[in-house]
Amino acid sequence: MKKALTIITGFIHDFTAGCWAAILFAIYWIHRLHSGNNELASVLMPLESDFFYLGLACVSIVLITGMGRTFTYIENFYGKDAEKLRRKMLVAKHALLFGIFGSGTYWQYTMVFE
Repeated sequence: MKKALTIITGFIHDFTAGCWAAILFAIYWIHRLHSGNNELASVLMPLESDFFYLGLACVSIVLITGMGRTFTYIENFYGKDAEKLRRKMLVAKHALLFGIFGSGTYWQYTMVFE
């Protein structure tokens, strides 16, 4: 059961991260379509706003499933030395991704609520 939960949690984590990235580009595209066109803006701005909130939901799911992954983490799977390096790399990766998610969400916010 724990192995299945680990796989499902990892899949949801990765899938919603990809959905967030797709939403980032969708908001950018919608924003470009309606910029300078008042007729399109009245139709597309609510859609843009809906995408923004869907993106926030995706970020929340990524964070929750990421926390869940820490509880299903397999200790010393690759050996003690390799695991030390793996953990350092995971910390660096998550620090970088935290910055990307934060700045991307802020960018979405500025496009939607300018």
